Amino acid sequence: MTTDLILAIDVGTGSARAALIDGTGRIRRVAAQEHEQIVPQFGWAEQKPEQWWEGTVAAIRALLAAEPDAAGRIEAIAACGQMHGTVLIDADGRLARETAPLWNDKRTAEIVAAYEKAHAPSDYLGRTGNPPTPAWPGFKLAWLKAQDPEAYRRTAHVLMPKDFINYRLTGEVAMDAGDASCSFLMDCQTATWSIGMIESLGLDTAKLPPIRGCLDILGHVTDRAAGETGLRAGTPVLVGGADYPVALLGSGVCRPGLASDVTGTSCIITVIAEKPILDAEICNVATVEGNWGAFVLLETGGDAVRWARRALHEKRLDYAGIMDRAAEAPAGSGGLFFLPYLTGERLGAHRNARAQYFGLAAGHELAHLDRALLEGVAFAGNRSLRIMAERAGQRVERVVATSGGAKSPLWLKIKASAYNIPIVVPEEAESGLVGCAAMAAAATGRFSSLQGAVDAFVRYQPEVLPDPAWVERYARMQPIFDTLYRQSQSLYDALDALA
Repeated sequence: MTTDLILAIDVGTGSARAALIDGTGRIRRVAAQEHEQIVPQFGWAEQKPEQWWEGTVAAIRALLAAEPDAAGRIEAIAACGQMHGTVLIDADGRLARETAPLWNDKRTAEIVAAYEKAHAPSDYLGRTGNPPTPAWPGFKLAWLKAQDPEAYRRTAHVLMPKDFINYRLTGEVAMDAGDASCSFLMDCQTATWSIGMIESLGLDTAKLPPIRGCLDILGHVTDRAAGETGLRAGTPVLVGGADYPVALLGSGVCRPGLASDVTGTSCIITVIAEKPILDAEICNVATVEGNWGAFVLLETGGDAVRWARRALHEKRLDYAGIMDRAAEAPAGSGGLFFLPYLTGERLGAHRNARAQYFGLAAGHELAHLDRALLEGVAFAGNRSLRIMAERAGQRVERVVATSGGAKSPLWLKIKASAYNIPIVVPEEAESGLVGCAAMAAAATGRFSSLQGAVDAFVRYQPEVLPDPAWVERYARMQPIFDTLYRQSQSLYDALDALA
């Protein structure tokens, strides 16, 4: 029997997807099954893990129906999944709670605020590598223990979304270091569960699964799972990884000196480092290859363009039209600045930050306002990129851009010039699926190393180089942007008091 395919599974917020990937890293076919978020009340967001499994089964069956001989050709299965979704199962493998709070669920905000009030950053940063935030499963578990004690009591294992799918495939439980590192419960120095952090939240270590390597073989497809999915019983299943570090891998961002810019609704800037960067305004995730991804999330990335389309253009222009209009303005937008904090900031003492234009003059037109939006996101990204690179003690050689913002040549050139670093975009936009394939190919010995698999699977479009004239202009503007960022913070509380 020839085994020349890899099955990649991606348990996302909007859908469960499955893909068949060949030995060169090319995606042959993708199938998806959508699922919805449940919003019981404002600020909450849940999904039903059983629907993830049903969607995964449907996606796999769609693939196998399209390629009837594929089941016997699958060499290994690797899954990634949305982070922080907190799944509770009992000792018999049944769900202890029908729904799981998701990464964007804010119900733990009061618990987080109380924790921050009771603990200085020195109490937790050196252990967790991360500041507190409602996203982390540690706080979700504390809420569940208090608000749904019966479900918590019956819980034998706490799993993340892809771990739940892996459990249904193999009957085995484990969590990778990527998901564990963003739980607020893992010791970032030892990559083991931190007894001190677990106890500080009043939780139980026994409920947490073993932390294993992403490339480890977790188990094999059981007869029962084979009957449900159509897969070959005995097919190896990897531990897999959290979706963000797997996507970093699948975009080639897997060694120090490389950075990532993921601009969708938000903008996530990540710098690969050998150790976590301990700062109350920087998060850290353990990467697949054994490094750390220090990252800052700018809540307003592409959302700034969406806002402009509605507020400035009354939806008369589409996104491409806004980019065309922005291109009519000169680099630097005639001295106009935009601070892109339309929905505040994720971390730090000024989460109530506001957006603003600064430097408006009579000669400015809509094109200047549009371009200033793009440049403001670039200045904010550059500020974070520069801070993380300095804290990591390294020079960033290249930035890999993905998601919707990577589709705009103008925005890529603006960012390359603001960062003064070349930017590349992967040919294959499905970085998570490619990352799953690279993990499986390395785990099964098709490549002698994970880096070898990445080098073979990840291909890039032509490099976007900084424009020398734009670099000079933006270098003069960046200190003004940074000063505006700092000085505006003294006004945010006063603005809130006006409400």
